[in-house]
Amino acid sequence: MSSTKKKIQEEVDLLEKEVSKYEIVLFNDDVNTFDFVIDSLIEVCDHTLEQAEQCTLLVHYKGKCTVKTGEYDDLKPRCTALLERGLSAEII
Repeated sequence: MSSTKKKIQEEVDLLEKEVSKYEIVLFNDDVNTFDFVIDSLIEVCDHTLEQAEQCTLLVHYKGKCTVKTGEYDDLKPRCTALLERGLSAEII
């Protein structure tokens, strides 16, 4: 591959990575139980039990945690589903 094609491919690869740099951040609250948050992360964000438990602990002790990364179009309905369950979340 010529150096020009390689440079263009590297730029395209970089742009593709930047497109999917959105995150759903889940925030701590004093309302929802650990079990409810864990179940929500499993159902909405496709977490494993272990992932959901770890994120829930981080939210509890740190105040927030990134629970899903990806493209905006994938994250928007997931974030909406978390909000509809009464959780505090936003896409950044």
